[in-house]
Amino acid sequence: MTDAKGLHAMPAPRADLPRVALLEEGMREGLQIEDSAIPVEEKVRLLDSLSQTGLRNIVVGSFVSPKWTPQMAGIDELVQSFTPAEGVIYTALALNQRGVEWRAAYIPERLSLVESRPATRAHLCDVFAQRNTNRTQEQEIASWPGIIAAAVEAGQTEAEIGVGAAWGSNWVGAFSHAQRMEMLRRQHDLWTEAGVTVRKVFFADPMGWNVPWQLEEDLTEIRRRWPEVRDIHLHLHDTRGMAGISLYTALRCLDETFTVTTDTSIGGMAGCPYCGNGRAATLFPTEDFVVMLDALGYDTGVDIDRLIDTVALAEEIVGHRLYGHVSKAGPRVSDAALYPMDLPFIETLEQAQHFRSGPAVHRGALSPWKNPIRSWQRPETDSDKETEEQSHD
Repeated sequence: MTDAKGLHAMPAPRADLPRVALLEEGMREGLQIEDSAIPVEEKVRLLDSLSQTGLRNIVVGSFVSPKWTPQMAGIDELVQSFTPAEGVIYTALALNQRGVEWRAAYIPERLSLVESRPATRAHLCDVFAQRNTNRTQEQEIASWPGIIAAAVEAGQTEAEIGVGAAWGSNWVGAFSHAQRMEMLRRQHDLWTEAGVTVRKVFFADPMGWNVPWQLEEDLTEIRRRWPEVRDIHLHLHDTRGMAGISLYTALRCLDETFTVTTDTSIGGMAGCPYCGNGRAATLFPTEDFVVMLDALGYDTGVDIDRLIDTVALAEEIVGHRLYGHVSKAGPRVSDAALYPMDLPFIETLEQAQHFRSGPAVHRGALSPWKNPIRSWQRPETDSDKETEEQSHD
């Protein structure tokens, strides 16, 4: 299904879970922190591979100055060269009016402008706002009346509010629930006074300060205070290993009347050069989140094997290992792909790739089993015998 914003959202599998719109950020958040010398043709290869995984919403990059984000140089060539897949929504980020106008040349032929609702936002950290957008928090807040006036003049009836650096900052420390709600309230009041209904709340956490119990407190209060809000967008960095738990918590404290947009990235590849953590400021890995959603009963439509292969391609292109778990250990094993019972010792990450590369990757590994392992829990089949024999080749 496609929700009101245009993103493809997965229907809730149960009445106590929200719809989910999974937004793949590897091409933007991921590549923006990698080597700027990666050729555009390699980026096209990666994007085309992503397009064949079953992911429905892909951010292809940013229309920003290559002087300050050289990794996004060649965005025009990338957008002109990739092969769109049927049913996939491709979007791109633009941070200022010049970027918006630049991006507009590719809408709607190559890219989609998903969010049509006007938005006000502000960072809780004034230092990060200046480092990241060259604007102070005061300037961000000062822009709100103009945004709202333009929206009213255009006949807009719904809006979005949001906070950046929502839970904390490497420059000034932690922020409280009261500070988050106050920044949201100020925006909500202005939109309400203008006769515009706020339908969406955006939380951005570029420095990875999110913790699940604080997010639960925030979402619970939003539901109580503003029942008309039905869309939540979470951009949670996994810098300190909390993003996956926080995303799960969000799914459990909202219901089927909500749509939760989640920003994830293949292999967790992500990072902001302005936050002080570099490539350590990962996002939650897309492949890990897909396995979580599958286990919860969502029909993601994602081919996990193709997605893992795409993570391997991304590692080849960027020249180093990425950060996800599923891409290293494989998805939860189906009955048709159970490991051979006589599998030898698996110790290295390379050997662990036997789930996708076959027994050649562990040839010569230690194998102490003097007799074939048999178990009542797994009746022996011809395919078991064949696989076990291969494991000892």
